[in-house]
Amino acid sequence: MVVGAFPMAKLLYLGIRQVSKPLANRIKEAARRSEFFKTYICLPPAQLYHWAEMRTKMRIMGFNAEAVKPLNEGAAAELGAELLGEAIIFVTACGCLLMEYLRQQAQRRHKEAERRAAWNALRDEMGHLALALETLQGQVQATPAKGALEELRQELREVRAQLHADQVRNPDPLPDLLEY
Repeated sequence: MVVGAFPMAKLLYLGIRQVSKPLANRIKEAARRSEFFKTYICLPPAQLYHWAEMRTKMRIMGFNAEAVKPLNEGAAAELGAELLGEAIIFVTACGCLLMEYLRQQAQRRHKEAERRAAWNALRDEMGHLALALETLQGQVQATPAKGALEELRQELREVRAQLHADQVRNPDPLPDLLEY
């Protein structure tokens, strides 16, 4: 699953880059035309980037880089516009990633809430089943035991046998009734 996600991420990044590119180009044009934009927005980051880049290169080569000559205004404006364009593309991509992350989190919370609701429903159902089981166990305990039923049947047989024996000895019950 992770392997399949990388081509999609590249495709998404290229799509964001293509959408953000016209915005970056407009910023470059605005930097060339507007003095305020060029002076306060493009030049400071470009000069800082140039200064950090030159100091790093000089240190790597083993030279002492105490004073770095600043870029001329045209080159700095162009570099600043490029940096700003790339920053806009980067911020747009980060925004897309953030929105996707938030969407995934909301989806995860929704699934967790559904899982929790299903768990609570199962627990409630288990409680109802436990009450029903207790009721049935009470009913089973209230019914006579199998041994008691056998005893009652035996007594009933004895009573029937005794009645049958009395009938055999005395076939006509009416004369007995008349004597009283």
